[in-house]
Amino acid sequence: MLYKRRNSEFWWCKFTAPNGRRVQKSTKTVDKQLAQEFEDKYRVSLWRIMQLGEKPRRTWKEAVIRWHRENQDKKTIKDDLAHIRWVDPFIGGLYLDEVSRDRIDDITDAKLKTGVKPATVNRLLEVVRAILNKASREWEWTDRAPYVRMLKEPKRRIRWLTPEEVHQILIHLPDHLASMVRFSLATGLRESNVTGLEWNQVDLTRRVAWVHADQAKAGRSIGVPLNNEAVVLLRTLQGNHDRFVFSYKGRPIKKANTKAWRNALVSAGIEDFRWHDLRHTWASWHIQNGTPIHILQEMGGWSDIRMVQRYAHLSSEHLTSYADSLCQLKTVATFSATANAENKKAATKLMITA
Repeated sequence: MLYKRRNSEFWWCKFTAPNGRRVQKSTKTVDKQLAQEFEDKYRVSLWRIMQLGEKPRRTWKEAVIRWHRENQDKKTIKDDLAHIRWVDPFIGGLYLDEVSRDRIDDITDAKLKTGVKPATVNRLLEVVRAILNKASREWEWTDRAPYVRMLKEPKRRIRWLTPEEVHQILIHLPDHLASMVRFSLATGLRESNVTGLEWNQVDLTRRVAWVHADQAKAGRSIGVPLNNEAVVLLRTLQGNHDRFVFSYKGRPIKKANTKAWRNALVSAGIEDFRWHDLRHTWASWHIQNGTPIHILQEMGGWSDIRMVQRYAHLSSEHLTSYADSLCQLKTVATFSATANAENKKAATKLMITA
């Protein structure tokens, strides 16, 4: 039956469900005819669920609440919630089975119109996709999840520096930031792991540091080998702060990507370079010096080998012998670009096979 509450403008319905449970629910409408239609459909829905075993229809908001409850410890939870709030006007009032591919495409188009890059749109779509997949595959709230079409992202080139360029940056940095740069290039640690490194995570005798699982991007602990440069650097920092390895004027450093860092880049003539690119530089140097891909993966704490294979093109020496197999030139000597024609002829000896 329908009734009105003193503190609500909407019609409410109450009845006894097939299992004997008392149901009281707002119809969310002031129109009595629509309210009666809502009650009739709700009665039928409960009957089909209880008597025929059909799945109850779940809403997007129900899925969001459960997903949030299960992912409160996720490192990107704040960003994820911002994405969820952004899509609310599009699907916030829908049942999960009403969230179709067309609806998701509408979200994609609307987000692109705000002027953001495809990568930003994809981060939003990843959250939507994760919730829909959970509801379908794990919670079994829906029979299937709609396909979420991701946008094509341009492949970002690996930005790394030469030792000479690093030197130019270092001479323009204050001492505390220069120490952090040197340590980052010696270990490959991410900015947050460098700024948050504590002395109880360092063992100079064993020449090792470690990143706890809750501090690592991949969610698992990382052992960090300390080379000679890192050990010497850390010894110079002992006594500066009783807890944190890197500090400035007695206070722990919360962020390395500061105005001083950006000014040093300008003074050194370095463009298109971020603090995180120090990690790319570390990995690139390792590859160029012959460190195997699988070893670099373990050192860098990457969970996916594909992340490390981005650097593979920097080391192609092992392919040279295969390239030479199709070459008729058996020996070749290099010469200076400034040498004259006679010197070039004398410096280069070629043996051509028949």
